[in-house]
Amino acid sequence: MLLRDLVDVSRAVGATRSRKEKTALISALLVAAEPAERALVAHYLSGRLRQRRTGLGWRSLQSLPSPADAPSLSVAEVDAAFAAMSVLSGAGSAGRRAALVAELFGRATAAEQEWLRAVAVGEVRQGALEAVVTEALALAAGVPLTAVRRAAMLAGGATYVVDAAFSGPAALDEVGLTVGRPILPMLASSAPDVAAAIAKAASGGAAGVGVDAKLDGIRIQVHRSGDDVVVATRSLDDITHRLPEVVSIVRALPATDLVLDGEALALAADGRPRPFQETASRTATEVTAAGGAAVTPYFFDVLHVDGTDLIDHPAHERWQVLEDLVPPEHRVQRWVGTDVALAEAFTSSVLASGHEGVVVKSVDAPYDAGRRGAAWVKVKPVHTLDLVVLAVEHGSGRRRGWLSNIHLGARDPSSPSGFVMLGKTFKGMSDEMLAWQTTRFRDLEVADDGWVVTVRPEQVVEIAFDGLQRSTRYPGGLALRFARVVRYRDDKTADEADTIDAVRELLP
Repeated sequence: MLLRDLVDVSRAVGATRSRKEKTALISALLVAAEPAERALVAHYLSGRLRQRRTGLGWRSLQSLPSPADAPSLSVAEVDAAFAAMSVLSGAGSAGRRAALVAELFGRATAAEQEWLRAVAVGEVRQGALEAVVTEALALAAGVPLTAVRRAAMLAGGATYVVDAAFSGPAALDEVGLTVGRPILPMLASSAPDVAAAIAKAASGGAAGVGVDAKLDGIRIQVHRSGDDVVVATRSLDDITHRLPEVVSIVRALPATDLVLDGEALALAADGRPRPFQETASRTATEVTAAGGAAVTPYFFDVLHVDGTDLIDHPAHERWQVLEDLVPPEHRVQRWVGTDVALAEAFTSSVLASGHEGVVVKSVDAPYDAGRRGAAWVKVKPVHTLDLVVLAVEHGSGRRRGWLSNIHLGARDPSSPSGFVMLGKTFKGMSDEMLAWQTTRFRDLEVADDGWVVTVRPEQVVEIAFDGLQRSTRYPGGLALRFARVVRYRDDKTADEADTIDAVRELLP
């Protein structure tokens, strides 16, 4: 299949708001693809590469060769090129990667270059998420959607069951939970407070709820078969070799085969959680002789024990199995009941312990892998700051032509400019906001290097964020976690924005 055909469909999918039309477009392309290409086409229509890392970023893709006049690239050739980039390392790899980029992009038309650049950096914005691709796959293969959904959650995503779907329902039924093969994690929706979360989680007639402490660590899924242990992240990356302490703890549990869901985080000497970046740093690198921050696992669910799959069992049954299997020191704190006041008191104690919130869970819900619904509902206190926009980046993908990612600064009297940068965000922006801020920041423009537009520090923006972490990346030594725009504050001047000292007071 030519890349042009896929790019045309991707653009058409991005141009429509109709879920039904998106599904039909993707389905038609899957039917048109050769059997050997279908899984690859599904990956690309999901807006991602098969390779998790290629070494490419927007800056390395700013200068591209002149586009080709006519399409000639096939999707298989594109996959081969990115595969070649993904294995490069060591001396000379940057030059070889640049040569591969020039060769690939030089054969691409202008529209293909735009799409290739977007998919390489994860910026394909077409509204075709996992659920849409799952529906399209069921339609294309002529199999029940429920069968595709279940197989997809157990295989790690719809793109991994493409061949099974086209083989028929029997092949999909054979896709099961396999110890050693991570599955998509169950996810939580959000609510503003505990009372609303309980109402949401119990809306299906649940007999009660469990309220779990929401730890500020990394999500881990641990599979054990005998002495073989696999530790996977939320994105299903294998980090077993980075967490030997987790492997040892799981090997000591009284079971031969099991699958656990939980969090891993670094703790201080007093048992309180260390800043998130310490956990992230520890779990992102190889363990050395010098070691690093110790990471402790805390489990909140069990999906399989010694030949018995538990994903379809109600939560309260899984929780009982978990209690019988995992000692308290490695279980997430949990309160179970129906009284809102008691649930709120438990939440207050969790927050006082330094954790970031709670997750309210229906006691009757099965483990709905890969789905975000009402059975799990997270509640986290929301912090906001009034900051000043220092610069803004040119948009890419669907946001091309707009100014998008804003650089955020707090007032700092000790800085020559009067401000210090705390991070960036492009989240929380509607199309109307993007259009407004493009005009606004062009009016404030001081310089434009083709990537970043520096602006006069006059526009105040209200930013919501989940927490702070120490950072050497920004001059203020801090960075905002999960920052998103709430609104622009035309009622405030830059002199009324929050100071860096006020921000530092929010550090745990």
